Amino acid sequence: MVTLAERNHVTSSELEGYLKQREAGEVDFLLIDVREQMEYDQQHVKGVDGLNPTSTFQSWGQEFFDAHREKTVIFTCRTGSRSGNVQRVFQQNGMNNVINHYGGIVSYDGETSRG
Repeated sequence: MVTLAERNHVTSSELEGYLKQREAGEVDFLLIDVREQMEYDQQHVKGVDGLNPTSTFQSWGQEFFDAHREKTVIFTCRTGSRSGNVQRVFQQNGMNNVINHYGGIVSYDGETSRG
């Protein structure tokens, strides 16, 4: 199985490949979109496991940390800025297996969904 544990960020082309590998059972991770509902509904990466907006981080951050502390998580947003901020907060609190999708959905050429 492929490991992502030592990655700090992934590019859009790498994410597309990892999503295909995950579908084949070759890698395991969560993909979390941290944009707002409206942005998510307009377009999101196909394969996102959850929407956790940065605007409501205070309401979901601790619970997410507790539930997924040992899991590899890739955070994505529009450009990689908000997801990078969320990544840093989790890293500063001891969650080291968090990865930022560098470039966000604006740089993603893979399959996307609406709604």
